[in-house]
Amino acid sequence: MTILIIEDEFRAANQLQSLLKKMPMSFEVLDVIDSIEQAVFWMQNNPSPDLIFMDIQLADGLSFEIFNHVSIESPIIFTTAFDQYAIQAFKVNSIDYLLKPVQEDDLKKAIEKYQKTSAIQRIDAALITQFLNASASKKREGILVKDGNGFIHLKLSEFSYIYSEDGITLGINNTKRYIIDETIDTLFQSLAKDQFFRINRGQIIHKSAVQKIEPYFNHRVKLELKNDIGHELIVSRAKTPEFKDWMNQ
Repeated sequence: MTILIIEDEFRAANQLQSLLKKMPMSFEVLDVIDSIEQAVFWMQNNPSPDLIFMDIQLADGLSFEIFNHVSIESPIIFTTAFDQYAIQAFKVNSIDYLLKPVQEDDLKKAIEKYQKTSAIQRIDAALITQFLNASASKKREGILVKDGNGFIHLKLSEFSYIYSEDGITLGINNTKRYIIDETIDTLFQSLAKDQFFRINRGQIIHKSAVQKIEPYFNHRVKLELKNDIGHELIVSRAKTPEFKDWMNQ
């Protein structure tokens, strides 16, 4: 059996591979991929694996975006840290999933289910994305940021963009930079998706802050924001079509 793992958390990918070695089967992990962009490129240039393990929340967005760029013929077992409401979407669409952190017994049952069925389960990416977006908190309006030795509360709508640098999450508010005590992955999950867009692995922008969009090489676009402090803001190639649609809404 050939397996492709799409997972952006190093520890989670290693744990999954360790658990797979305990399964009563022979397999080969073809590759471990950590982003939408890399997954699209890999699938465009390699034969389909027998099975794909796919994390839902990747560094550059929801993995369902992959289906907008390539046709996936392999059965998929999703891994997810989302709540039970989101998981109902998988049950409705007959999708196998593993709740993180992955447990050995759960993995064994998922593998057995895969081995017992020869039918490839089709993924309704648009419907599931709708469920996931609905389950994410869209009511969050403020955030605590570091200010000297303490914290202050600011409105999220005041941030023009948020980015990660050396493992630290920072937000730009009227050209002033604040440290945010959350990972960029966790923070993005709580943001209103009609207002904030993750343009690449380490940068999130606010729609109202976009002042100019320019073509960039390799089918990407470059952004100029109203309150920029000199960062280069490039929308990844895989996310450029979605970004344009998002800006048109």
